[in-house]
Amino acid sequence: MTELTGPLQNRLLNALSKDAQQRLFPKLKRVELSRGDIVYESGQIIDYVYFPVDAIFALIYIMINGASAEIAIVGKEGLVGVAVIMGSESTPNQFIVQSRGHAYRLPAQELKKEFSNHAEMRILTLRFAQALVTQMSQTAVCNRHHAIEQQLCRWLLLSLDRLDNNHLDITQESIASILGVRREGITEAAGKLQKLGVIEYRRGHITVLDHPKLESLSCECYAVVKRETDRLEAKPLT
Repeated sequence: MTELTGPLQNRLLNALSKDAQQRLFPKLKRVELSRGDIVYESGQIIDYVYFPVDAIFALIYIMINGASAEIAIVGKEGLVGVAVIMGSESTPNQFIVQSRGHAYRLPAQELKKEFSNHAEMRILTLRFAQALVTQMSQTAVCNRHHAIEQQLCRWLLLSLDRLDNNHLDITQESIASILGVRREGITEAAGKLQKLGVIEYRRGHITVLDHPKLESLSCECYAVVKRETDRLEAKPLT
């Protein structure tokens, strides 16, 4: 285990008291995840929850005709499987690993027990759930009202916030599928960003060169989500 992939790199786990960490950490299992791994299928019973440290998970909605779109992403700021503390045993969506890395797996029953018996876990997980709902609703607004270039900027910024570097391994085809748009639209948008010196793109690899410029080109949706996430994380546990 390295410092970069230890459980304290997950901000939710890091925010817990020492007593809570001593209760939970022995029950965690570190798992390595590859891009494209599916941790939950739609309707699948949630047996484990995941606390990412350097992996990113995407919440995907898949329609009957096979079309799909990303609803939200989760990284080191939270957990995957929050539905289990919201009164559900399963999820109607698919969770897939978007960026390879590591996470800590915990039996869902252990999270539910901690949630029921200890207020700090209730506070932290419900704050995260609120931030996730904000991200999902803002994504819906963004996909409906903003240009593909703005959507791409938002998605890149949200992804970078959950990584410790400025590099993403992903194809334009995958981004198009994630955003629910045509690949040609992503190719054109990425080309514009590259000409502006904001990103460098090689097949399957994106490096962000100018983060402030990327923020200025994004719509307000990124700022809304980031502000809500930062606000909830900054609150004292009361």
